[in-house]
Order: sequence, then structure tokens, then C-alpha cells
Amino acid sequence: MNIVPRSARGRIALGALVAYLAWQGWLSLAAPSKIAPGFDTQAPKVNILVTLPFPPERFHVLAFQRHGRVSGTQDNSVEVRGVRMADLNSVARPYWVSRVEPLPTGGNAK
Repeated sequence: MNIVPRSARGRIALGALVAYLAWQGWLSLAAPSKIAPGFDTQAPKVNILVTLPFPPERFHVLAFQRHGRVSGTQDNSVEVRGVRMADLNSVARPYWVSRVEPLPTGGNAK
């Protein structure tokens, strides 16, 4: 049984599928390395500071609101409160997230 398609169109589609799956796999493997140590693993929800390589736009804020309450932005960071510990990898998964760390106590970042 030959799995490789005979037509050029089929090989292109198969190549695109392999590339997509590789990209998704890389995003999943890279996410834990973006999460900084120091989270209280016993807490059901945590407040986080998400750093991007650029100033966040409305799209990014809306994406983070799926995981918690966005309480502000500053420079290249977004403050998100009430994020479940189980969702930290989901927050860190997008390629445009550089780092996820605990929100400094005392309120606003920096």
C-alpha cells in the first residue's frame, strides 16, 4: 500500500498537512518553556503578566479575555487576573507570546 499521493496536488496537500501538524506540535512543546517559575501551584486561579514582543492590540486583549479578566496593559505586557492554573499552557501557546509570569503583588506591573 502506497501512502504517498501520485499527483502533484496530492503531494502538496500532504506536505501542507505535515507542515501544519509540525507547527501545532512546536507550539505545544514551546508553551511550557514560556511559563516562568514562581506560580502558586496550590492556587486554583492566578494573576498573570503576559509579555509580547510588541505592544498588544485589541485582538490580543480579546484572546486573553477567554482565560481571565484583563485588568490593563503596559508597554508590551497584558495583566490577566483569575486565570486557572490549568489554562497557563493555553495562554502561553500562541507564537506571539514571549513570556507568562506571576503578576507582581501590589497591583500594576513595573
